[in-house]
Amino acid sequence: MKLASLKAGGRNGTLVVVDRDLQRGVTVPNIAPTLQCALERWSECESRLRSVYASLNEGEAQTAFTLDTSTLAAPLPRAYQWLDGSAYLTHVERVRRARGAELPASFRSDPLMYQGCSDSFLASGDPIVSVSDEWGVDFEGEVAVVTDDVPMGVSSAVANNHIVLLMLTNDVSLRALIPEELAKGFGFVHGKPASAFSPVAVTPDEVGEFWHGGKLHRPLVVHFNGELFGNPEAGVDMQFDFPTLVSHAAKTRTLGAGTIIGSGTVSNRDPARGYACILERRMVEKVEDGRSRTQFMRSGDRVRIEMLDEHGRSIFGAIDHVVSLSEPDP
Repeated sequence: MKLASLKAGGRNGTLVVVDRDLQRGVTVPNIAPTLQCALERWSECESRLRSVYASLNEGEAQTAFTLDTSTLAAPLPRAYQWLDGSAYLTHVERVRRARGAELPASFRSDPLMYQGCSDSFLASGDPIVSVSDEWGVDFEGEVAVVTDDVPMGVSSAVANNHIVLLMLTNDVSLRALIPEELAKGFGFVHGKPASAFSPVAVTPDEVGEFWHGGKLHRPLVVHFNGELFGNPEAGVDMQFDFPTLVSHAAKTRTLGAGTIIGSGTVSNRDPARGYACILERRMVEKVEDGRSRTQFMRSGDRVRIEMLDEHGRSIFGAIDHVVSLSEPDP
């Protein structure tokens, strides 16, 4: 099943069931007005939404309309909680190696995770707005999951049952602002502006055999200014699977329905797979050549992040951003 949210309808959007080919949609106000409402009553709403999805794919939904992805917000336009992990240790190792630092042994057993801003997410086609090209705009292609209500202390085995939706993420970073923030020892604020998500979210069964072992086994295809930047395999080199990340997040707290948990930048050891963020490529260049050649995003630059099925069809729709400069509000 594929679900999305129209920008129309207020800050939480309007829930839309989307067909398998991302061509048509139908609103379902009699089931749930928003995706957040559906997630909070998932056991009640899921089967009804699936019935609509089946009718839509069979061409029997009488109120279906042609889908225009520009009218879509993020599947969850805002969320009560957005937690982002760093499950691909290849990414962490490369960044630390360029600074002459080793990977602490604890990183292999205890997931990294930060709590990001979630009061407003970017839609898949919204511009990345920056005040300055000197802020070092970077994209970070990731996979994310959405949970229903998760009890505190849940085991990873049980946590798998609480993963109800999958999405793609662009966890936008402002690289020039991050070092000063991290030096304070208190985490991100300015260096992590609004993240973006794919046009649609899908239930795990929708990707079939590609979802197993708590991981999504498909390449994440990233284009930067029209050129292939990377296609790392999301199911490879992932140190911590999603049930483990959910369990880690719920160690000392319950997770409310609609909690989003990201994988961190998808990264493979095989350099032939390329990269899902600019920083990682810059660090590899620095280690190999003594300097970084690839520049961070500037005004007018474009990034496209997508995942395709075995037939070359987009599973989630594409995240497609252009950087836009804006004067700060007075």
